[in-house]
Amino acid sequence: MILYVLKKNKNSKSAAFGRYFAYPVIEETITLDGLAGHMSSHNTPYSKGAIKGMLTDMVSCIKELLLEGKNVKIADLAIFSLGIKNSKGGALSEELFTVTKNIKGVKLRARATGELITKSLNLEATLKKASATTKSNGTTNSTNGGGGTTNGGEGSTNDSNSGGGTTGNGSTENQGGGNNGGSTANGGDEA
Repeated sequence: MILYVLKKNKNSKSAAFGRYFAYPVIEETITLDGLAGHMSSHNTPYSKGAIKGMLTDMVSCIKELLLEGKNVKIADLAIFSLGIKNSKGGALSEELFTVTKNIKGVKLRARATGELITKSLNLEATLKKASATTKSNGTTNSTNGGGGTTNGGEGSTNDSNSGGGTTGNGSTENQGGGNNGGSTANGGDEA
């Protein structure tokens, strides 16, 4: 279940000024240790420690390979690559280009593949509007409705206020809001 909140576009220069857009509510960030614990609970003979060790080594190796100029593809997850953050304006000519003046840094890019491409996620995701109230421990109290799925199915939760509905036509167009999914401009097409 993906909870979302509606936010009004307050950018007066935007063509979508004053319109509302959905943004996901992130309730928790799972650490590598948490992921290892979750994975070990899925009927595997491997302990949390063994899984965490392999994941830690995987992260280290991915970084090493990326810094060698290679892309790393993990099937049904993402293709990881590095991008260059260029300084604004660029160089007037090749002769005037210098790394120190014209490159601000390097960034990690991830493009979804396989089961995580947008088309697949649109078929599986279930969305529900989150409440604006917050519990005393800082977690979101999701008590009001708007449920539904991206593929037009029913909202099915134990919450008595959920309702049916859809999120639209499955479009990944980003109108007036920021890029919250970390995907690349191609919408996560499989490579």
